[in-house]
Amino acid sequence: MDLFMRIALGTRALVRKDPVLVIAIVLALASCAVVPPDAAYADYVDLRTIGMLFSLMTIMTGLSRLGVFRIACRKLLGVVRGPRRLALALTLLAFFSSMLITNDVALVTFVPFALLALGSLGDARHACFTIVMMTIAANLGSMLTPIGNPQNLYLYSASHMGIAEFVLLMLPYAAASLALLVAAIALFGKLQANGTDGNTHGSARASARDAEPALPASATAATDALDPAPSPLRIAPWAALFALALLSVARIVPYQATVAAAIAVALLADRRALLHVDYALLLTFVAFFVFVGNVGRIGAIDAFLAQMIDGHELAVSVAASQVLSNVPAALLLSGFTSAWPALIVGTNLGGLGTLIASMASLISYKQVALVLPREKGRYFKLFTVWNVAFLAVLAALAAVIF
Repeated sequence: MDLFMRIALGTRALVRKDPVLVIAIVLALASCAVVPPDAAYADYVDLRTIGMLFSLMTIMTGLSRLGVFRIACRKLLGVVRGPRRLALALTLLAFFSSMLITNDVALVTFVPFALLALGSLGDARHACFTIVMMTIAANLGSMLTPIGNPQNLYLYSASHMGIAEFVLLMLPYAAASLALLVAAIALFGKLQANGTDGNTHGSARASARDAEPALPASATAATDALDPAPSPLRIAPWAALFALALLSVARIVPYQATVAAAIAVALLADRRALLHVDYALLLTFVAFFVFVGNVGRIGAIDAFLAQMIDGHELAVSVAASQVLSNVPAALLLSGFTSAWPALIVGTNLGGLGTLIASMASLISYKQVALVLPREKGRYFKLFTVWNVAFLAVLAALAAVIF
């Protein structure tokens, strides 16, 4: 009985911690009951995607543990002046950095420091709005490159696209996203300056704060003393490894070489980096690969799903992302269509909308809930309104292009 209770509590904890992983495992096991394991299973898993995900997560973990991204963010906050410029700087930081360090890493690294800087302004609404913009920016900025988010890395590999072809496909949406982000911040700043946020002295307070840096010089100096920048010698192995990973993404260097190098560098430079890799995400990919592979061997179901998706890949991928999240949606739908451009665009735009449309969005929500627990409701409303607005505009653009 005691063993049963421990298993039940452990299962419950796993479901609460990573429901997508649990769903993926259940689907994989259910499909195995219909299609018993055999030699064909060996072809299910895209080892290139798994290997590159592991390598990139190891690299980003290593650099994060050195404090590279944290220190860069702190330096920026030490010179940016005024709440509106701060919101714009943080949003652009998330947008452009996510193209290389992924949307998850950008939000995990920069949102805590953003909340620290925004907290000094004493304006909860402005803080919530800025974090919403940073989250949207990270999700949309990451869509431009194959390494910006997990579904891009997989779909880029599965589609056999070239890097230039991939970037050109997503460039109109990334450019439109950047324009929308700047416009949204300008509009919000104008509304605050006019006092429409319920503060009749909004304009005066905003003007007074415009002369102040986001983080006082004393705070920046104190933090620098406690958290000094790492030496270039410690950064160099990770930087070289990242360059090697980019060559593997471009299919110049075999991915196996990058995986081996990632393990070697981590063992020599920072073994604990390997402990912080998101193995649950890797296992989620493997489980979905098994499920999709098995379903593809069930002729009636495979034909039915392919027929349902055919010609509606963009809409279906956006809709599926709202419920499943865009990474699982990309993995599942890729088994039933070869319309790669529509699937890539749809799963990236599908990261907008609901709070779970992109699992990276939950990172920001949890940080806001931790630092500003009374503002969770306000944040959720702002998040939903702005996400739906961005999704509507970008979906309209996609409808025109496609």
